[in-house]
Amino acid sequence: MKKLFKLILILSFFSLNFAQTFAAEKVEYLKTDWSFKGLFGKFDRAALQRGYQVYTEVCASCHSMKYLSYRNLSEEGGPEFSLAAAKAIAASFEVTDGPNADGEMFTRPGKLSDKFVMPYDNVKAAQAANGGAYPPDMSVLVKARGGGVDYIYSLLQGYEDPPSGVTLDDGVYYNKYMYGNKIRMAAPLSDGIVDYGDGTNASVEQMSKDVTTFLMWAAEPHLEARHQMGFKAIVYLIILTILVYFSMKKIWSRVESEV
Repeated sequence: MKKLFKLILILSFFSLNFAQTFAAEKVEYLKTDWSFKGLFGKFDRAALQRGYQVYTEVCASCHSMKYLSYRNLSEEGGPEFSLAAAKAIAASFEVTDGPNADGEMFTRPGKLSDKFVMPYDNVKAAQAANGGAYPPDMSVLVKARGGGVDYIYSLLQGYEDPPSGVTLDDGVYYNKYMYGNKIRMAAPLSDGIVDYGDGTNASVEQMSKDVTTFLMWAAEPHLEARHQMGFKAIVYLIILTILVYFSMKKIWSRVESEV
């Protein structure tokens, strides 16, 4: 019994310390109005197209999106580029294909059926180009990180000078929203780094919101269809409940009259 009591005390002590540490390190993420939130939420098509532009011009040099194909850019529920525009986007990339009749690999313009071109040939090449750190694939990054869209949105805007007493190694940057506050990726966004075709001001805040919206769609491409199905299910259940209520009321009215 004494050993059991000591074990309980030790576990309680560590649990309390863990809870205190977690509470001390917890940071309130930045908030914004996401168009896709809520029962009737939908993706902002303009934001998705701008987000794809930010990904292509800023993020794609390091981060892959291996689960997306160029045809997805024109599908319903996504950025909904025109078919011609999606084909032009795909054709702007060189894709390695083959082997040909001579047994050799070759390059060709991309097609709608191709997956997004990877920035590196393999993991080792990615690590070698980034000081040993591996840039994570962004296809489902929103779902893979605690805090989801709010975390990604905040992280992109969380770069600042480290507090006094905090030292950083070469190639490491301070980000108040990053787990542990240290990140190897330099601040990827700066005002005006992209030129939006629709005239939207490319501020860091706007680009963070746009690319995060794009990443949310990549992780949940059928979100709008799911919302529609959920709404239909709720309407069906409400109608069914009303019918059951009046049916039961009619049945019990007969029983009461007989009694």
